[in-house]
Amino acid sequence: MTRIAVTGGSGKLGRAVLADLAAHGNEVVNLDVAAPRPALKIDLTDYGQTVEALTAIDDRYDKIDAVVHLAAIPAPGLIPNAATFQNNITATYNVFSAARLAGITNVVWASSETVLGLPFRTPPPYIPVDEDYPARPESTYSLVKHLEETMAAQFCRWDPDLKMIGLRFSNVMDPEDYAEFPSFDADPRGRSWNLWGYIDARDGAQAVRKALAYGTPGVEVFVIANADTVMSRSSASLAAEVFPGVPVKKELGEHETLLSIDKARRVLGYEPEHSWRDEVS
Repeated sequence: MTRIAVTGGSGKLGRAVLADLAAHGNEVVNLDVAAPRPALKIDLTDYGQTVEALTAIDDRYDKIDAVVHLAAIPAPGLIPNAATFQNNITATYNVFSAARLAGITNVVWASSETVLGLPFRTPPPYIPVDEDYPARPESTYSLVKHLEETMAAQFCRWDPDLKMIGLRFSNVMDPEDYAEFPSFDADPRGRSWNLWGYIDARDGAQAVRKALAYGTPGVEVFVIANADTVMSRSSASLAAEVFPGVPVKKELGEHETLLSIDKARRVLGYEPEHSWRDEVS
C-alpha cells in the first residue's frame, strides 16, 4: 500500500481524489487547513508544519510516499490579488521543498487551464488549445500557476530522480452541477471564457491516479478536461461564431473538447469516463 498525502483533500476535486485513490488500494492522508478529523489540519504557508506533515506525525504515520498538492485559493477574485499570490505561491513552494527534503520523488499538483490564456479576451493562437504554446496568464491566480510550473522544472533540474506532474484542470464539476448545463445553450459566449470546457471531478481523480503511476522522472504538464464541451451545439459551430479567424487545427467531433487532452491520453493513458450528457435528459 502506498501512503499518499493529498493537500486540500476536502475540496470538490480533493474529495474525489481521496475516494479514488483509496478505492485503488492506497492509504490517503488529507492535509487541509479547515477540515475536521480524520484530516490533518495544517497551514501549508508554514514551512515547518509542511515539512512535518510530509515526514512524520505522532500517532498518525511515519512516512509519506507521494504527494498530491491541490490546496490553494481556488480562483481569482475571491480575496485580494496580493493575498492570493502570497498564499498560493508560498504553499506550493513549501510543499515542493518539503517533499524534496523528505525524499519524496512522486509529486502531482493542480496547475490550471487558466495558464492557457483564460478568459480568452485575447483569442487563443489556435483551437483546440494545448500544452505546446507558452503560458499566457491573465490574472494573479494564473500567474502563480505559471510560476509553479516554472518552479517545478527547476526542482527537477536540481534532482534528476524527481517526478513532478502539473495537471491543468478545467472547471471542476460534480454530477449535481449538471442540471444547470442545458441553460448554457442560450448564450454561446457565456461559457466561452474556457472554450466551453469542464472536468468531472471523478475524471480529474482518474488523471491524478494515472499521473502518480507515470514513471518517468522530470516535469510534465497536461491539460485535463472532459472529452466533450458543456454545450449542446457542435464544437465547430461554437468556434466559428465566437472565435472567427482563429485557426482550427483538426476536424472536430460533434461535441469534442476544445481543451485538447491528446497529450494526457497519449502519455498517461487518461480517458474520461463521465459526461454531463449521461446525467441530464
